[in-house]
Amino acid sequence: MTVADFMTEALLHPEHGYYTTRDPLGAAGDFTTAPEISQMFGELIGLALAQAWLDQGAPSPFTLAELGPGRGTLMADILRATRQVPGFHAAAKVHLVEASPTLRAKQQALVDDATWHTNIDTLPAQPLFLVANEFFDALPIRQFLRADTGWHERLITSRDGALTFGLGPELPQPDLEHRLADTVPDQIVETCAPARAVCDHAGASIETHGGAALLIDYGGWTSLGDTLQALQNHAPADPLATPGTADLTAHVDFEALAKAAPCAHAPLTPQGVFLEHLGITQRAQTLASRLSGEALKSHIAAHRRLTHPQEMGNLFKVLALFPKGAPPPPGCIT
Repeated sequence: MTVADFMTEALLHPEHGYYTTRDPLGAAGDFTTAPEISQMFGELIGLALAQAWLDQGAPSPFTLAELGPGRGTLMADILRATRQVPGFHAAAKVHLVEASPTLRAKQQALVDDATWHTNIDTLPAQPLFLVANEFFDALPIRQFLRADTGWHERLITSRDGALTFGLGPELPQPDLEHRLADTVPDQIVETCAPARAVCDHAGASIETHGGAALLIDYGGWTSLGDTLQALQNHAPADPLATPGTADLTAHVDFEALAKAAPCAHAPLTPQGVFLEHLGITQRAQTLASRLSGEALKSHIAAHRRLTHPQEMGNLFKVLALFPKGAPPPPGCIT
């Protein structure tokens, strides 16, 4: 099977899939996301979206949406931080795109009066202000090994009772024709059709009706190399060893997302730079003034983890989408 088919089954199988059978977040899970590290992350994301809403004339009503909302922590922080923005809550209609029944139950406990969707296609046709944090990295990828004039698709097969990687025949891949110019034989390139489809839909909505999107994930501008990885108990694991029991992700190709969206985009911005532009250090100092002891140490560590280049600051990037002719959301490199 393709790597994409394997990821889909391992993550979303209705009975055995990783996301459908558990809450993967936190100390008891397999990984921790930025909203779980500190409330500052969601607060600043919320205020950035609110400023983008104001910059576009405060349209009403509008869709406030999140893709892959985890436990609902990020949206809860967004709503708390924007409570004092005049008219924002009255105009906002909250929509959460979530496939996992387990996580939907967690979200319902934190986010009131939301509408849930299994995919982005059913969001209302109105201004869309959207956030996606660590959503695209879990979408199923295909992998292709460069040959002299074409590509071998990397496949997953079984040998001696265990899953292993193999290669399909060398074939032309029209979607990768342009990558023959910047790769050499034996290099791997990854593609993600579902990610491009999401950005095409979101970008078309934003260009037509107004709005903005903040896409936050780890990756780079262009895909190169094998980035498929598994995480189990907060440690790297073999992606093929125990399907359905480990988180599977891959680095995001932000260039592909930007090209798929039929609207404007800001330059790709490192997460640390983005949060500093939004004032995270000032917010951290305000919160620190109320803390002491272990709580203060934990708060300082959270600020460092979100922003420092050696931690999440450079690994994670922010791609902002917005209508052509409109100002980009605050926080982005311009």
